[in-house]
Amino acid sequence: MFMGTYYNSIDEKNRMIVPSKHRDQLGGKCILAKGIDQCLNIYTMEDWQKQVEKLMTLPQSNSKVRRYIRDFAGNAVECSFDKQGRINIPNELKAYAGIDKDLVTIGAITKVEIWSKEVWEAPNNVGPMSTEELENALAEYGF
Repeated sequence: MFMGTYYNSIDEKNRMIVPSKHRDQLGGKCILAKGIDQCLNIYTMEDWQKQVEKLMTLPQSNSKVRRYIRDFAGNAVECSFDKQGRINIPNELKAYAGIDKDLVTIGAITKVEIWSKEVWEAPNNVGPMSTEELENALAEYGF
């Protein structure tokens, strides 16, 4: 289970250090893919496979499903950690997430989210919930 929030950055070669706590859970390889909310997701190989299996159950005759699969899988990359615990963020994924330098890395239970600090802190972002929003969401889902 991935938890916690970390502030880090990418270097001039588009490499970021994945927090060691997350690296330990990811093993030697992971998948880096687009997230839904202008962030990037890091999946374990096992959780990536689960995502793929879910996608395979969707109707391939639906053009929206095909487009989503192309976008989801077509922009994903398999990553290995270097000796310093870094992965490379391809330019296409960096541009999608609006990443320039500073990052916010968030454990999100089954995945790790990577956010541009500027996007995460933007007033219109889906970032942290207010106390009232959290209470309403929890009540809506029976917590």
